[in-house]
Amino acid sequence: MTKAEAIKRAKELVAKMTADEKLSQLVYNSPAIERLGINEYNWWNEALHGVARAGTATVFPQAIGLAATFDPDLLRETADAISTEGRAKYNKSVEYGDRDIFKGLTYWSPNINIFRDPRWGRGHETYGEDPCLTSIMGKAFIKGLQGNGEFYKACACSKHFAVHSGPEDLRHGFDAQASKKDMSETYLPAFEQTVKSGVAGVMGAYNRVNGVPCNAEKHLITDVLRGEWGFDGYFVSDCGAIEDIYEHHKYKETPEECAAAALNAGCDLNCGSYFRYLYEAYEKDLVSEQRITEACETLYTIRFMLGEFEEKNPFGNIDYTEVDSEKHRQLNLRAAESTLVLLKNENSFLPLDKNKEYSIGVIGPNAMSVTALEGNYEGRASEYITAADGIRRVFAKSKIRSAEGCRYKEESINHWDGFKNLYSDACAVASVSDTVVLCLGLDRNFEGEGESGDKTDICLPFTQRKMAEEVCDICDNVIVVLMCGSSIDIGEKLRTRAKAIIQAWYPGALGGLAVARAIAGDFSPCGRLPITIYSAETPLPEFTDYSMKGRTYRYNTSPVVWQFGFGLGYTEVNYLSAEITDTDDEIIRLSVTLKNCGEYDTNEKIQVYAKYNDSRTDTPLYQLCGIKAERIPAGKTVQAEVTVDRYWIKAVLESGERTEPDGAIELYVGSSLPEDQSIALGAPKPLKIKIR
Repeated sequence: MTKAEAIKRAKELVAKMTADEKLSQLVYNSPAIERLGINEYNWWNEALHGVARAGTATVFPQAIGLAATFDPDLLRETADAISTEGRAKYNKSVEYGDRDIFKGLTYWSPNINIFRDPRWGRGHETYGEDPCLTSIMGKAFIKGLQGNGEFYKACACSKHFAVHSGPEDLRHGFDAQASKKDMSETYLPAFEQTVKSGVAGVMGAYNRVNGVPCNAEKHLITDVLRGEWGFDGYFVSDCGAIEDIYEHHKYKETPEECAAAALNAGCDLNCGSYFRYLYEAYEKDLVSEQRITEACETLYTIRFMLGEFEEKNPFGNIDYTEVDSEKHRQLNLRAAESTLVLLKNENSFLPLDKNKEYSIGVIGPNAMSVTALEGNYEGRASEYITAADGIRRVFAKSKIRSAEGCRYKEESINHWDGFKNLYSDACAVASVSDTVVLCLGLDRNFEGEGESGDKTDICLPFTQRKMAEEVCDICDNVIVVLMCGSSIDIGEKLRTRAKAIIQAWYPGALGGLAVARAIAGDFSPCGRLPITIYSAETPLPEFTDYSMKGRTYRYNTSPVVWQFGFGLGYTEVNYLSAEITDTDDEIIRLSVTLKNCGEYDTNEKIQVYAKYNDSRTDTPLYQLCGIKAERIPAGKTVQAEVTVDRYWIKAVLESGERTEPDGAIELYVGSSLPEDQSIALGAPKPLKIKIR
């Protein structure tokens, strides 16, 4: 079905509705209209890293981990698997007459907000701190989820529009003040890019932007989103956000005025119940029937594009056996392996030989944790493999012992009888182990959504640092596996004493197996940091300050622990040459020659950064402008083609206009951010190309 045909059929169907019937369809739990043969439909569903909240589904690594793959093709394949499972579950739900919440095909994913502050609890739902990486990965997810056929396989939704990244406890009434330059340079590009790639939906954020609630911001929704960018999908409020316009932002004097403000600004669908006031708003001529009709037609265009009204379901042949299938489990394991970022490997301590007999202690609050595998907005896998489980499977000849060692943050567990901690249990396991795998970090209970979702600092909690340091005093061979979704400083003592450090994020249902296989050298880790890992001593701007000054690798000048884009492997890749092979007004094509000098096959993550000189406006210190995941067999030399979109190397003026920068522009092509720190820690030296 073409979009034009879907629009035509939507107009014809909506024309048969009364005004009240049309209004009834502008809420997420749209009721049936039996006289027109329309079934009820619930728009609210989630698929951040797998079909969520609807029972069994493959639980892929959390979004921040998928971003760490720097591999849009892998993410697209993952999203395709998610929509396959979504269709399979939808087919059965409809067969059994279940059209309830989390059963539909309109997924409110991906979260493409910029992870500007490491304290933000929902940062692990995003693709990191960089707008270029976020755009590339967001577009890949959307294309995988929606498919390329005549109908949508499922619908994606870019959220939260716009300028949203905490604080969580203030979001319902917060006013995010952002300059036109920061808006155009950081906060809006991923939305522009995903809209122009065809995303079906956009969700408005809870907060205000420069004084106006996001879901009533007519300039951003109508003029920019629909006008300048050509968005022709549906706009939905975040859940309860229309209520916020009245209750917290106090933007208008009455509920019906607030509901009308959102609809008139271009919001088509209310996740919540405040659009019930549109009936009264319509009676008072605060909204026109034409606008109500437009919103309803937009929503029904989506439903027609999903094939809901076809005699034969366009994806009805997708069977429930696809859900959590063996094929998807294998993809999940491959994705989990690709997310792992090797941050330290002192004297090539890793990999360990799985054919030897070790005594391995797997210690820490995340050693046996399922929630640390899942992240948030999660489904339920049919099987979970924790870190301890994975190490038992892979190191079958070794003696494996596990201990929680401590709680995430609580040192005193039970005050009544004096039982205060589990440190001695951790020490006991360490004392009979020749190698210890310390599984530290957080889970969704300590960083996530809602009033208590943000972190107050970026330190590894005291209890874990204390336990880990005591373990290091007992065992010399310590591997740290950090499961969390954000920048966590584990402390200089632990960084120094650990022989190896792996950033594992929230790695999905099979994440423990991926970690164990990495430790055993079944593959070479290839993940890269989509965020900066700050030191606890790094000065951070006020959380509520939305200026990008001092934030992320693009603007921060203070020392950090690990730079954005960094990651090691078990093999050495040399960048031999890079040259421009083609260029026009939109793109630059590069040919890069690389040699894998080691004994492991690798999936190298080529990164291209722009550096500006003598620009008439402030520009980022560096700007990522291209990525490419390139498979290189051990000992082989390959030529990789990398495309740079000129959008990312333009300068942004204070007015928000993108323009050609003055002076020379240099492109750095390498495996990491072209900073001396990353090179000193083991990243290959990048190549430089002067393009003007």
